[in-house]
Amino acid sequence: MKHAKVAVVQAQPFLFEMDKTIAKMWDLLTGIKAESPDLVLFPEAFLPGYPRGLTFGSVVGSRSQEGRELYARYYRNALAVGDDRFRELQEMARELKADLAVGVVEKEDKGGTLYCSILYFSSDGKFLGKHRKLKPTGSERLIWGEGDGSTLPVFDNGFGIYGGLICWENYMPLARMAMYQQGVQIYLAPTADCRDSWQITLQHIAVEGRCYVLGCNQLIKQDAYPDDILSLITDPDTIPCAGGSVIIGPGGKVLSGPIIDEEGILYADLDLEELVRGKYEFDVAGHYNRPDVFSFRVNTGSGNP
Repeated sequence: MKHAKVAVVQAQPFLFEMDKTIAKMWDLLTGIKAESPDLVLFPEAFLPGYPRGLTFGSVVGSRSQEGRELYARYYRNALAVGDDRFRELQEMARELKADLAVGVVEKEDKGGTLYCSILYFSSDGKFLGKHRKLKPTGSERLIWGEGDGSTLPVFDNGFGIYGGLICWENYMPLARMAMYQQGVQIYLAPTADCRDSWQITLQHIAVEGRCYVLGCNQLIKQDAYPDDILSLITDPDTIPCAGGSVIIGPGGKVLSGPIIDEEGILYADLDLEELVRGKYEFDVAGHYNRPDVFSFRVNTGSGNP
């Protein structure tokens, strides 16, 4: 019988200040390490934060110079695979002796496009791969580009097959199916959505995929922002994010959480045999699939969408 222990971190980042947020992550590691998890998950865009309430100076047909400057500041605080901040995440995984999945805003060595990504590291600090958000939602499209089918991985390091999608990608049925067809057992769903409806979505995925679902959100209050950036937000009601991080079992039962309006870390021991019991009744990519009726193909090639 296989078991896995997981940790889901709900914390408030320092927006536009990645190095301060990385320092906060280090502060959290001691307590997490003492629990000896196999896998640790941090929220969507935790580094350098999800910029709630900001317009980046854009309206239809016009962008401001102030908005361009703000984007450049956000870009400077993003992370590139292989840079010093990336190597710190590798060191964190080694220190934890656990696989690590972190939501980051990712930039490439050349060009000016940013991506909302999950970076994956093994317990020895090896970079396993990444997932780039396929479709940024709403105004996120002003600041993040689109990923492609080459970054839809799952991983198996001996404690269960894990991988996931970011925020409202999880409303894309075919994207979920791409995860299910790869045998995902521990489904990661980092997000910026703190509404009650999101909890229902995560329960649906757990039941549909007969998998464990790790929902992970960051806490955002006004003190997450530097003062000069906070002054740019005209509607303070757009800022707060209460979190709602949660761990859900394959039958839809909540195992831990949700955490509301505070920082915290959720832990759960996952019985992977429970997944087999659930798939006796419903296996979305197995005996409950009808490939003779429905055709499904994932383009896993890389390319600029």
